[in-house]
Parts: sequence; structure tokens; C-alpha cells
Amino acid sequence: MKIAILNYNIGNLSSVQNALLKLGIKSEVISNANLIKNFDKVILPGVGAFGDAIEYLKESGMNEAIIEFAKSGKYIFGICLGMQLLFDKSYEFGEHNGLGLIGGEVVKFEDSTIKIPHMGWNKIKIIKENPLLQNIKNNDFLYFVHSFYVKNKDMRDVLALCEYDINFSAIVAKDNILGIQPHPEKSSLSGLKILENFALLK
Repeated sequence: MKIAILNYNIGNLSSVQNALLKLGIKSEVISNANLIKNFDKVILPGVGAFGDAIEYLKESGMNEAIIEFAKSGKYIFGICLGMQLLFDKSYEFGEHNGLGLIGGEVVKFEDSTIKIPHMGWNKIKIIKENPLLQNIKNNDFLYFVHSFYVKNKDMRDVLALCEYDINFSAIVAKDNILGIQPHPEKSSLSGLKILENFALLK
């Protein structure tokens, strides 16, 4: 099983790779769009701004390569910003089109009474079974760091919610396209289990 971690000029690459290594799972960080098709699975990690990230994906040709990879039926896993990039559009510092692999938009938490970013441990509410969440319990805590959240167009694509003033999509899946808003690589045993589940998907 060959897993690629995409380097699209954002942070958090080594922490995801190190988390996989803890599980005995090898991966390769790649920056060349032409190499993506050679892998069995792709991870889009993410720390940074949506606009900068999607622009880099377009300039490097990775956006087209990711879309073609998705059409092949192989698994893609977006983490935090990487999850948000899977959607149609983001309103983070302007308006930006995403990869359009899952229907929905990325918007900002609006309530001025809550602390932004949403940062720290919070529990998830599982609303749909999926192999990605095998042996993950309802109300398990995961580690979040984000100021924007996803509003899914179709709630059937939502596996788990999180409550922070509102209920928002924490984990999503549409066919072979998967995404998680919290950081599994920073989420102790539950996060490692989610990464392991992704690696074992067939």
C-alpha cells in the first residue's frame, strides 16, 4: 500500500508522517503532481489559509491531479485545511473555489461570544457508520484548531459532528473522498486509530 502525503507549501507534513510511522505505516511526502497517480492513497494535510493553498494546488497542477485521482476511485483523506479544500467554496479572506469533490462551503464562526480559533480538545458525535471510524466511540475527544468550518450541502456526507456554539461537520465521507476537521496526528490514541483505519481501507 503506497500512501502519499501531498506537500502543497503548507505545514504539518512531518507530524502526519511521524504519526503513520508510529503505526508502522510508511508514507512518502511528494511535491510533484505527476507522481500522485502512482500511489494507492493520498493524504492532504493542512495548516494555513485556504486561498494560498488552493492557488498553490492550481499553479503546481496538483488540483487536476487530485481530481483525476479521485475519479479513479482511490482514497483521498483531507485533514483540517486539507478537508476544507475538498469542498466547493471557501469564504476565508475572500471567496475561493475549492476542489469540488464534496458539496458544501467553508464559512467562519460568526458568534462573537466564542473564542476563535476553536482550539483544543472537543468531542465528536458520530451520526453515520463508516470503516474510517471503526473502534472510534461516540463522544471521543479529538484535537481541533480552526477558525472556519464546513457546511455540507448534503448531510448524508457527514460521519460525525462537533459542537462549538453550533454543530458543524467534524468528519465527512463521500464515496472514496474522506475528510476530518480535527488533527488525528495530534489526537492521541483515537486519532492514531483513525489514521490506521484510513490506511487499511480497501
